[in-house]
Order: sequence, then C-alpha cells, then structure tokens
Amino acid sequence: MPILLALISAAMVAYFWFNRARNTVDIAGDLANAANDVRLAARRFGFRRRANIHPVESIEDPDVAVAALAAAFLELDELPTSEQRMALEGGLSRSLTLPQKDAAELTVLGHWFVGECGTPGQAVARISRKLFKLNGGDSFEPLMDILGAIAAAGNGLSDNQKDALEDVKRAFHIR
Repeated sequence: MPILLALISAAMVAYFWFNRARNTVDIAGDLANAANDVRLAARRFGFRRRANIHPVESIEDPDVAVAALAAAFLELDELPTSEQRMALEGGLSRSLTLPQKDAAELTVLGHWFVGECGTPGQAVARISRKLFKLNGGDSFEPLMDILGAIAAAGNGLSDNQKDALEDVKRAFHIR
C-alpha cells in the first residue's frame, strides 16, 4: 500500500511539473508574439529607432504620438476595463480617420512607447511635449475626443487622469 501511494504521488508531481513547463513555453511564445506585433506596427507606421535617442524623440508621425498619449492616459487608470480599451481603439479610428486594424496596431505601438517611458505619468509629459513639437495644436482636438471616449467608457476621470490633462494643457500652452 505505501508503494502504491508513493507511485501515485510521484505521478501527480510529474504531471504538475509537466503542465508548468508547458505553460512556460506558451507564455514565452506569447511574449515573442507581442514583441513581433510591436515590431510590425512600428515598421508599418514608419517608426525607426535611432541610437542614443529616446524612442519618443524618434516619433515623426503625429498619429503615432496621439495613440501613444492616449494609451498612456488609459494606463493611468488603475485597472482599465475592456470597454475603455475598445473606446481607445474606436476613438483612434474615428478621430484620426483610420481603419480599425490600423487603430489596433497604433494601440499596441502606443503601449510600447508608454513602457519605454517608464510610467504612464512620465509618458504623458514626454509624449505631449513631442506631439506639440510635431504639429503644434492641430492634434489637440482629436486627442481630446479620444480621451473623452475613454473617460465616457469608464467611470469618468481618475485623479491621475485629471493631473495628466493638466500636463497635456501645459504642453500645448493652454491655460
């Protein structure tokens, strides 16, 4: 009887570790796919990373900067809902007159820029300044439409998002 229990226990332990190893492979594959999605989106929108320059400073397309700023704004909320994520993509599609597929790719690229900045708060400050440098105040209205859609999809604005709006206004020289 003790030998039978030892064999069953050993089989259960082996099964547990086998499943854990299989899940690790799946997670590694997902991470590789995510990195590939960012790379493909960057290539599609003409983004090229330059050596010794922060990635945000390499942005040349205002639509990419708007998407990155909107993604940073979304990430300022503690736990963004799926409705807010859908509002981000829909807002990008409507306000920038892009196909839904392009809006989804810009969202992926925008989240990558936020990650490169460190925190969403740092991303808002840096990207809003870059967006103003790119085309002045021309992108302010589409950006506000997108941010409004995100806020409407959630429970209004969080305190962090209200502070971020002040940073955006400062970057665009709006009082």
